[in-house]
Amino acid sequence: MMNITGYAPANAAYSSANGTTKYTAMTAKQTTETQKKGDAEAARDDAVAAEWDFHNYVQGMKDQVKAQFGADSNEVQSIGLTKKSEYKSPSSKKAPAAKA
Repeated sequence: MMNITGYAPANAAYSSANGTTKYTAMTAKQTTETQKKGDAEAARDDAVAAEWDFHNYVQGMKDQVKAQFGADSNEVQSIGLTKKSEYKSPSSKKAPAAKA
């Protein structure tokens, strides 16, 4: 680890051999950290993909319910959508009165 000739610390806890051991332990922990971080990122990517897959399923299911039962059916309402007849019909806006 160190290339200092004659290094002999008074406290043996700071010997070259002890430093090499600690360095090896540190790099092993860093390697484990990097691997686990990669595993966590991969797991998150898998979870997001599954969420999108389910989202797309629900969207398709809603379309299928509309196609099978109609946009104004009770079945459409039972899956949380608004019946077509419950939307307000568009109304024309009246022109403002001319000021005198």
